[in-house]
Amino acid sequence: MGKVQIEDNVTKEEKTEYSLVRVKGTWTRKLGKKVNKDKVDCVSAAKIYESVREKGTSWTVVTPIVFTYKVTESMGLLDPSNDTLLLGHITDSQQIEDIKKTNKPVKRFVVVDQEVYKIYGSKLTEYLEARNVQYKILALPTTEENKSMEMALEILEEVNNFSLDRRTEPIIAIGGGVCLDIVGLAASLYRRRTPYIRVPTTLLSYIDASVGAKTGVNFANCKNKLGAYIPPTAVFLDLSFIQTVPRRHISNGLAEMLKMALVKHRGLFELLEKHGRSLLDTRFQGDNSDYRHNHLDAPSQATRIAITTMLEELAPNLWEDDLNRLVDFGHLISPALEMKVLPSLLHGEAVNIDMAYMVYVSQESGLLSEEEKQRIISCMVSLELPVWHQACTMELIQTSLQDRLKHSGGLVRMPLPIGLGQAEIFNNTSYEILLKAYEKWCDELSISSESNCDP
Repeated sequence: MGKVQIEDNVTKEEKTEYSLVRVKGTWTRKLGKKVNKDKVDCVSAAKIYESVREKGTSWTVVTPIVFTYKVTESMGLLDPSNDTLLLGHITDSQQIEDIKKTNKPVKRFVVVDQEVYKIYGSKLTEYLEARNVQYKILALPTTEENKSMEMALEILEEVNNFSLDRRTEPIIAIGGGVCLDIVGLAASLYRRRTPYIRVPTTLLSYIDASVGAKTGVNFANCKNKLGAYIPPTAVFLDLSFIQTVPRRHISNGLAEMLKMALVKHRGLFELLEKHGRSLLDTRFQGDNSDYRHNHLDAPSQATRIAITTMLEELAPNLWEDDLNRLVDFGHLISPALEMKVLPSLLHGEAVNIDMAYMVYVSQESGLLSEEEKQRIISCMVSLELPVWHQACTMELIQTSLQDRLKHSGGLVRMPLPIGLGQAEIFNNTSYEILLKAYEKWCDELSISSESNCDP
């Protein structure tokens, strides 16, 4: 491409496109799109556009950024015969062979939630020692109340003392969503980006925090106000961790699974309707042989659908350039509610209260039938999830939606179900509908509460 003239009523501009090529270790620019690849070592996907105007020259740099990360299910992750935890993130088979042949010990820094450490600490230590790993384990109280920059800095101090090679020695995070978020942020800050691995140990983090790119900590009494979009180099999923999770936390994770069912997958909703209570009772511990063959058992089928649908929504929009996000269902009001009553509500519980109200908004808007609304609410109750909370007032709802406008390009971008397993984004839901839905929601679902729910 040569030089082109761009003329408007104000200025004349000469704009030139350059490709970038590397020859003998040095990058240089070449005019136009066509480059003889036989004469260069590498052609970058980046471009430089040079614009010459009367008042000076400007350069526009277009640099595609590609992140590749693996989400891998692996039973027996802490079995010493299983090398997934240490080598599963490496895609180059030759590199794996070289590591196995060398006498140099593998080095790993591991951050683990302290409650998880109480259960799996000895097994984790035995695994690392059996694999001849030079390691440091940092057990921390990674709760929502402690999800702060101070904890991220504490991790960074320890990482710095341990002296990691930021290219070949990824930090490993083992715990729930809070742990994975904090460690991810710390890793993104250390040496501007150190690879990290996520190992979720709760159901919610298994299907939600583990598969995305978000990291963050709470700040100024706002949930995840500080953070970065830095995906892990790998995620390792092992459903056996879920067997030690308290029942309430299983229910908490089912809320995010139900979210994906309501906005994207009717089959998953029907599975949760039919098998939800059993999944709670068994803590998602199904027949592993069935999973290996055809994903036939309910635990593996439910988690597989939830993860697949989540990845469908996240992969093309990892940095949230498009603010119309179906996965925001249940996340318009819940952040403010969760922070207001912290620590009485878990994340998934706050999300479900938000979803329950929005189901009433959908029904009041003519998007859901009364029967569909009742099926959804009944499913929530069967999953032992809260469907109403006294702190979720009309004032909080209005404030949350106004705050949403500020951070979503002036539009509320409200995901609402339009049937079982389908949803669309709406920007024009009236206050009258919101209020009518709120009053009906309170009348029908707050009966068991002694608290007043006047708007």
